[in-house]
Amino acid sequence: MESPNLTRYAWLSIAAALITLGLKTVAYLMTNSVGMLSDAMESIVNVAAAVMALTMLTIAIRPADEDHAFGHTKAEYFSSGVEGALILLAAISIIWAAIPRFSHPQPLEHIGAGAMISFVASGINFVVAMILLKVGKAHHSITLEADAHHLLTDVWTSVGVLIAIVAVALTGWYRLDPVIAIAVAINIVWTGFQLLRRSVDGLMDAALPATELAIIHDILARYVTQEGIVYNSLKTRQAGSRKFVSVHILVPADWTVQRGHDLLDVLEADIEKNLHGSQVLTHLEPIVSASTPNSVA
Repeated sequence: MESPNLTRYAWLSIAAALITLGLKTVAYLMTNSVGMLSDAMESIVNVAAAVMALTMLTIAIRPADEDHAFGHTKAEYFSSGVEGALILLAAISIIWAAIPRFSHPQPLEHIGAGAMISFVASGINFVVAMILLKVGKAHHSITLEADAHHLLTDVWTSVGVLIAIVAVALTGWYRLDPVIAIAVAINIVWTGFQLLRRSVDGLMDAALPATELAIIHDILARYVTQEGIVYNSLKTRQAGSRKFVSVHILVPADWTVQRGHDLLDVLEADIEKNLHGSQVLTHLEPIVSASTPNSVA
């Protein structure tokens, strides 16, 4: 199955990252807020992550060749892994920039204008993130999903920063600025960790999620009941948007080879129809014992 070309969405992410970086840099220079500075620093990470996403999506859509018989879709896991690491790096950078403000709090300037600019930047990130998340889920692209979650962490960072500078303006307690910045940084660490875990699972050929395995088992169970077959050695893995399913199908010993292969063609098509992006490989064997179990190897 040919992978869809999703690179135009990576270009959208790059454009959004550059625009919001410019806006947030202006907001920081106007307000002198460490929260705004940390927000701008995360936007720098966004630019790097978006470029990485574009690179990996460009590689992922390459067709299979002699050296990569299963295609290049696993390249997406490198992108999501890097994005997860960059999110963690952004969180550490935010905390590092905020800590000195506890001992040396500084007044904020032009809070209203800075907040408005940051609000506009957050709105851009939110809209683009929703687009990437929708497309990423529709095409099972972990790269676009990772980029979307990365932009959403930027949105939550900005929301926290806006709350901080408004609170500072109302109370005059300048230490609220670094407190909120650190709280936001701790919050986005979880997103970075989740992306890293998904990338490792993909690179280590982890099995498909339980919900998708259930779809496969339900389909196979129907053939067990209707055709009298047995199945075992079910193995699954995912590489980017592509899912691979391997299973041994045992048919009654008195069946002809042709009848068995005809059934496998129908069964493979059934799974691929109900499990989006899947490629099914079956192995035909005769039933030699009525006790042969249906199982996952």
